[in-house]
Amino acid sequence: MIDRIVGDRLLSASIRQDIIERTDGIPLFVEEMTKAVLEAGSETAAARALAAVPSPALAVPASLHASLMARLDRLGGPAKELAQIAAAIGREFSHALLASVVRQPEAELRSALDRLIEAGLLFRRGMPPHATYSFKHVLVRDAAYSTLLREPRRTLHARIAEILESQFVNIAENQPELLARHCAQAGQIEKAAALWGKAGLRSAQRSALVEAAEQLRGALDLIATLTATPALRREEIKLQVALITPLLHTSGYAAPETRTAVERARLLIEEAEARGESPEDPLLLFSVLYGFWVANLVAFNGDVMRDLARQFVALADKQGATGPLMMAHRLMGLSLLHTGDMAGGQAHLERAITLYDPAEHRPLATRFGQDVGAATLSWKSLAHWLLGHPQTAAADSEQALEVARELSHSATLMYVLNFSAWTHILCGNSAAASVLIDEFSVLKVQTGSLFWGAWGMMLRGFLLALTGNASEAARTITSGLSAMRSTGTTMWMPFWWAHLAQIDAEIGQFDDARRCIGEAMAVMENGKERWCEAEVNRIAGEIALLSPEPDLEKAETHFERALAVARDQRAKSWELRVAISMARLWRDQGKPTEARDLLTPVYNWFIEGFDTRDLKEAKVLLNTLAV
Repeated sequence: MIDRIVGDRLLSASIRQDIIERTDGIPLFVEEMTKAVLEAGSETAAARALAAVPSPALAVPASLHASLMARLDRLGGPAKELAQIAAAIGREFSHALLASVVRQPEAELRSALDRLIEAGLLFRRGMPPHATYSFKHVLVRDAAYSTLLREPRRTLHARIAEILESQFVNIAENQPELLARHCAQAGQIEKAAALWGKAGLRSAQRSALVEAAEQLRGALDLIATLTATPALRREEIKLQVALITPLLHTSGYAAPETRTAVERARLLIEEAEARGESPEDPLLLFSVLYGFWVANLVAFNGDVMRDLARQFVALADKQGATGPLMMAHRLMGLSLLHTGDMAGGQAHLERAITLYDPAEHRPLATRFGQDVGAATLSWKSLAHWLLGHPQTAAADSEQALEVARELSHSATLMYVLNFSAWTHILCGNSAAASVLIDEFSVLKVQTGSLFWGAWGMMLRGFLLALTGNASEAARTITSGLSAMRSTGTTMWMPFWWAHLAQIDAEIGQFDDARRCIGEAMAVMENGKERWCEAEVNRIAGEIALLSPEPDLEKAETHFERALAVARDQRAKSWELRVAISMARLWRDQGKPTEARDLLTPVYNWFIEGFDTRDLKEAKVLLNTLAV
């Protein structure tokens, strides 16, 4: 870098080494110091310039700032003033906007711009009047901005805001966050709060979730500094409720900051009602209630979740609007499904889909995290698989994906990709699952979501297990469990711990296997998450068989418990898996007739999905038992 700046001019080895040491290799600082040395004119003057710079361990940022300030001071006059105005506009700006703000002849403006470009402080793309400019580095912009005194700075931001609104209407309308920043710096706090709120709502609609959360927080922080009025309180409630959805996706449905946002929204609504200022939007209370319900789904608490679902149903029945009723059936369906009432859960999910009207209900995606129809179809897919209809489950999954893709709403698509991939994993279709997981992985990176990142790890781990990479699967699932816990997630933990236990047993890690299956049982009992109870017990039986000293009696006891649970829940897919495990055990004990009598009626119950892994495995086993 030094050679590129120096060109064919001479620079002694000692000066060169001094530059390297004092800049600590920071590229922008290297460039600044090298230019300062060249401008010094002699080696003695260069040495003095370098000696004035503290060692990097002491003050690299401060000395770099001082160097940039010195460069601006050397420019002086119109160029420095233009740099200050440009810095107030932002890191990047157009020629047209700058010209409108500076209010000076075009020739003088271009001359000053040329000086800034020649000095290496600005970059230009295109030619005036259609050019755009950017400061070489944010530190350059910050240095220029810091030279503005407080009152001139406020006045300048006010002028920029006024020009944006009056002359650059498209920018003001489509980039409210830009206008908000200038209004805030101009001291126009209430206007800035409204604009940050508008920006946050717009970002949420296009699934720019990190930006939405930041912008909505910005609006709420500004509102908190203002004298409260009924109108401001209504705006605060609206924005506080809106903040919940981006936090669901980025931080996690049960993360502390998400729970805090939900609690704050409820408090604001309760205070408003106490003042006789009930929110005009009836959906606000449903959004808050959903926030509490989904936190207890994700940080699984079956009793509380079902109670909140009943509250939601009662409130929706009282109001009578289709949207809340549809959501109520979705919440009740998921609550029943996860606590072991598969048929009851499916019935409510079917009712939710019947009520779903895309034209009317798609806007609810920003209220409840994702499109209600697409999300309900995803869960209906799981319900159908559990109840023994794998082909119907796959069809529901495909329909959910179709709806999600039509929406162009990345939060919905991410949600549906995740749960559709789980349907394929349960069906044993690794190829289809892999395609969806790859697409999901791209989206979760784009949205910067810690919560969905953790789900992505679990998906990848189960796919590795499905394709025979047990050791790597164990490592990935273990990392996924840690990531899940960091977001406050405990839902599906019994399922994940149980399968990690089975993988550990398969690779000979029996102490880990016993620990993990114990964890699965404990989490299941504590939270009352019963949808996978039969599978957890089946895997416990398999571990007993795989152990160095197989315990056949213990295995059979676990299998019997799993069969009883599956039959009670009408969970035919789990019943099939348990019947396969028990039939193998009895076959190996020399009881092929009992094995065949157990497995045959379960297999014959199915009328679809004969190309799925479990049914193909059952067919092969029945063929061996027929010999």
